[in-house]
Amino acid sequence: MSQTKQKIILDVDPGHDDAAAIMLAAVAPNIDLLAITVVAGNQTLEKTSINALNVCSVAGISNIPVAAGMSRPLVREQVIAANIHGETGLDGPHFGEPTVKLDKRHAVDLIIELLMRSEGDITLVPTGPLTNIAMAIRKEPRIVPKIKQIVLMGGAYQLGNYTPAAEFNIYADPEAAHIVFTCGRPITMMGLDLTRQALARQEEVARIRSIGNKASILFAELMEFFSKTQKEVFGWDAPPLHDPTTIAWLIDPTCIETKPMYVAIELRGEHTYGRTVCDYYGVTGKQPNAQVAIKLNYRKFWDIMYDTYKLYER
Repeated sequence: MSQTKQKIILDVDPGHDDAAAIMLAAVAPNIDLLAITVVAGNQTLEKTSINALNVCSVAGISNIPVAAGMSRPLVREQVIAANIHGETGLDGPHFGEPTVKLDKRHAVDLIIELLMRSEGDITLVPTGPLTNIAMAIRKEPRIVPKIKQIVLMGGAYQLGNYTPAAEFNIYADPEAAHIVFTCGRPITMMGLDLTRQALARQEEVARIRSIGNKASILFAELMEFFSKTQKEVFGWDAPPLHDPTTIAWLIDPTCIETKPMYVAIELRGEHTYGRTVCDYYGVTGKQPNAQVAIKLNYRKFWDIMYDTYKLYER
């Protein structure tokens, strides 16, 4: 496994699985987490921002700027996922007053600033709606060639989870997703087809809890609530751990198999608004614009989670 540090900006809307991704990215030996930017999605921006600060405070992630960004989608009316993530967006654990404070910069400006002064070596990792990334691209188009790649959690080539056709992150801001998928930079898409293989079974959660540090205990507490709502809404016996798949792939790409596809975002369909239309068989003849994840090495994924969470101090 390469230990060359990959510079990333993690764009989140915490969210239980976002919280798990933050804690994974912050200590992974081959990842240099430059910033955590926050967007509205699983809950309102006010709540997702507090959630990001709470996670960083509990886990002891204090040296990385956390900036709040877009509070609503570019065009559509706002939707949230309270049925999955609860009233706060991070229901379950009890959090005190966060010790980490928000950076004064707007997340979109921070993304632009970091990319503009980079050498084209920063990967964007959005695990929520793509509003911050799309707005940064529109506000300062000169960042586009500076983006090394975009590794996102969103979409599906089969079944949606917010509508029959659409996955939540894309449905929450399809116009932003359209901007991102047509920006011309390399994209790797961790869709529901892949993340539904990353099930947080009780034995995996118990194994991480057994590490006994603050991050592992917080992870286990988050999974208790997340398991309950996923069972109630979707009937899952174990919840899919969507967002950390992006970070796991960056840590060790051999844990996830991808397939090149042309992906378009449906913006006008009455029943399909927000769908990622993925040309699995190449029937359109269009050049692929994304690597779409199709198969997870389950054991390798959970070993990455365990080994990385072990790096936190007790």
